[in-house]
Amino acid sequence: MSEEQRHVFEVASSKDIYVGRVVALRSDSVVMPGGGTAVREVIEHLGAVAVLALDADDQVTLIHQYRHPLGHRIWELPAGLLDVAGEEPVLAAQRELAEETGLAAASWVTLVDVAASPGFTDEVVRVFLARDLTDVGREIPDGDEETDLVSRKVPLAEAVRMALAGEIVNGASVSGILAAHAVLSGAAEARPAETPWQDRPTRFAAR
Repeated sequence: MSEEQRHVFEVASSKDIYVGRVVALRSDSVVMPGGGTAVREVIEHLGAVAVLALDADDQVTLIHQYRHPLGHRIWELPAGLLDVAGEEPVLAAQRELAEETGLAAASWVTLVDVAASPGFTDEVVRVFLARDLTDVGREIPDGDEETDLVSRKVPLAEAVRMALAGEIVNGASVSGILAAHAVLSGAAEARPAETPWQDRPTRFAAR
């Protein structure tokens, strides 16, 4: 069957259920191949970036941060929302790296794009590899989860072990760590930092 012959999943109707600060929930009635419709609930998201910052000794900077949906702190890569209008993803990544770790990097490439859970949300995270690091200092925010954020450096091999052992469970972090390992081992190539991002979420930001 050619692409032209495959069913087009058109949206017959759509309604908002909830619109918040960084996400919205809508309910779509989608036309199925048999001609009927099915309801699909979709969480719209701003999208996000994450950074695997790798120093000259091949050490990765991880952060330990409280994540309320899980109810505890987890180890993950520095990351943040695409919540500044018109900001390019790599610039957002540079901003988040400085805010969360006090680091800047002279070299940036795209490692991987990760759809968080495409069965119900359009959230996609772009993970960058940042190298040639310098310390620019970190301003500690007041009053949110990042106030008690801590960071530590671990060898990339240790980060891979932590991911495979279930000690790192954040999807973008696991993907970024394994992608970096593949790139540095020569098994794959990274993409330029400004590579077009086909699946970047746009619907919530356009509201």
